[in-house]
Amino acid sequence: MPFDHGVPLRRPLPPGQATASEDISVVTLGGDIDHNNTAHLSDVLLFPRGAAAARTVIDLSAVTFIDSSGISAFITAHHAARRSGGWLRLAGLTDCALRIVRLVGLDDIIPCYPTLRHALTS
Repeated sequence: MPFDHGVPLRRPLPPGQATASEDISVVTLGGDIDHNNTAHLSDVLLFPRGAAAARTVIDLSAVTFIDSSGISAFITAHHAARRSGGWLRLAGLTDCALRIVRLVGLDDIIPCYPTLRHALTS
């Protein structure tokens, strides 16, 4: 990873990509999260045998829509992370995504942070 004055520079990841740093997995998503792509989303969030990474942040800063299948995938990943002694956090929710998350009460189950940086450092 490139450095600038001793500080690592993070480059934005293309939608649907994952990376790991300091034992925290970051999954960056974009566009619509709906029934057409939640199978792939679940594959990204849940590792073999349905086990989530112990600590995962989902960056939703480029997400335009989330339907109930996306909400369900997040809840499943949250429960898997908790079973392994970890956590799942949502970061950078757009106004549309935040409205949906609040409407269904997902923000009462999974912690939400305004930015990826906040989610990683909290």
